[in-house]
Amino acid sequence: MNVLDPQEREARNWAMACHLAALALYVGIPFGNIFGPLLVWLLKKDQIPVVNDQGREALNFNISMTLYTVVCFLLVFFLVGIPALMVLPFIHVLLVVIAASRAANGEVHRYPFTINFIQ
Repeated sequence: MNVLDPQEREARNWAMACHLAALALYVGIPFGNIFGPLLVWLLKKDQIPVVNDQGREALNFNISMTLYTVVCFLLVFFLVGIPALMVLPFIHVLLVVIAASRAANGEVHRYPFTINFIQ
């Protein structure tokens, strides 16, 4: 078993928190998927380099997912958006959990389907 030093453990925990904070949306916080990662990123980006990287990644992904949700709502009028709106939350949660797991293991994660709004 690999024992981590406290700084490395803290860095991994904060990187994981960047991803998991997006789940605030599902506990009823409007735009929690954006504000959660944004808060963690703003608090720790200057202190922990991996949080700066993973926080930007989480923010870009969640802004992209919000944009995709808006597009799906518009596509409801053409009936295409209904199945997409049903599947999108499952994809979101799955990808967030995968990213958090990788961050906890010290890996750098890149989300698929992400538009890079924050460089």
